[in-house]
Amino acid sequence: MAPELRHLRYLLAVAEHGNFTRAAEELRISQPTLSQQVKQLERTVGAQLLDRTGRTVRLTDAGGTYVHYARRALRELAAAERAVLDVADLSRGGLRLAVTPTFTAYLTGPLIAELHARHPGITLDVKELAQDRIEAGLLADELDLGIAFHRPHLPGITATPLFTETLTLVVAAASPGPGTGPLPAGDLAHLRLALLSGDFATRGHIDAYLAAHRVRPRIAVEANSVQALTEIVRRTPLATVLPDAVTHDHPYLRPVPLEPPLPARTVTLLRRESAYESAAARAFTRLTRQVVRDRAYPPV
Repeated sequence: MAPELRHLRYLLAVAEHGNFTRAAEELRISQPTLSQQVKQLERTVGAQLLDRTGRTVRLTDAGGTYVHYARRALRELAAAERAVLDVADLSRGGLRLAVTPTFTAYLTGPLIAELHARHPGITLDVKELAQDRIEAGLLADELDLGIAFHRPHLPGITATPLFTETLTLVVAAASPGPGTGPLPAGDLAHLRLALLSGDFATRGHIDAYLAAHRVRPRIAVEANSVQALTEIVRRTPLATVLPDAVTHDHPYLRPVPLEPPLPARTVTLLRRESAYESAAARAFTRLTRQVVRDRAYPPV
């Protein structure tokens, strides 16, 4: 008898939890039923897949090998199901997208608005993730597309350049602070700043710039949200450093160029090399390029 899909899912659940009881709770079946089904799978493949002798249940060598292929099989089946549901006229479909956090402040909204206006039948699942997690999600077939920055990527990830992101000093539009002319980098030491927290890649980019110009920043506020920073800067005399594109949609903010400018970063569209590209993914890729052109983001 050939293994059934439920057998694969049951084995993966036990391997993930290392425990039959917790796996059964997740699967919403009884523990004896789960144990019986896994034993049935072991009889079918002719090998012991789980070591049940310790405090936790572990994969045997044979089990580790089998799980590797079981995960791949389930990923391929899920891709096949999405391909069947995919409709070339875009009257329906789905797209799983992830972006690094700063893009939610200026790019994600226009992209989703344009996609919804043109193709309202497409459902969109959007996640805000660190770049490492985006690439891992693409490789695990948990995501269709990602928007992040150019850097050495994981094997199997394809990156298509979209535009160049420039960062600059940002202040309230009515601020009596820095004028419109370029501000020398050294003058940042005299400003009170609100910056992204250290878990943002953008903060690391800013810190490297400050260190290179021997600036000791006067940090009054740290925030883990770009939206929080824009509101803080809008309502206080504090300044921040953000992509200057953020000011396009916020008339109450204004950019102040720095001299020398912060190093620019290349924004890329990420996908898995061998992934099935749905009609929704193709449409989103075309739409992204158009939005980038229409909003006059600096080309690569």
